[in-house]
Amino acid sequence: MIKKINWLFLVAGTLIMLYVMASTGRPLQTTATPLGILNLEFAYSSEKVNTVIDAWSPGRSDGRDNIKIAIKNTWLDFIFLFFYSLLLFYACMIISAAFSGFFQKLGLIMAMGALNAGLLDIAENAGMLISLNGFTSNSISMFTAICAAIKWLFALSALAYIMFTGPFFIYKQLKKK
Repeated sequence: MIKKINWLFLVAGTLIMLYVMASTGRPLQTTATPLGILNLEFAYSSEKVNTVIDAWSPGRSDGRDNIKIAIKNTWLDFIFLFFYSLLLFYACMIISAAFSGFFQKLGLIMAMGALNAGLLDIAENAGMLISLNGFTSNSISMFTAICAAIKWLFALSALAYIMFTGPFFIYKQLKKK
């Protein structure tokens, strides 16, 4: 289904981007925003968004302009979402093909959820970029937070499917040899 070189590309890309996202996002973890960019993702009102933006404003956070850092981190997330959503999608698809019945259907649902997580991440990033550029509103904040919540639900569900069914998949593959 997917060649080994493609797997290597997706795994390497995901791991590299995980490192890049963590590194570039580290300055966003402040006393007021201990979860960093997640505080902005889940800020469901303009008041909460403004609290995050105020905490990241120049002069508030060790002299850094964390708004610029957050914008850069959000743009980098467009690369990350490509890798993680496709990696989760293909992993769920391949594992599901080894099963029949419930676990096969569940894997197909989780694979589609992984792709939808990527699409929701695009919408979430758009909402965050709008807010980071000074256009905050309750509707944009709520939209962003809803996209973030559903994205995380889909991505973590796909990851859970992989973690719980993956060992059985590996066992089946080893048993074939």
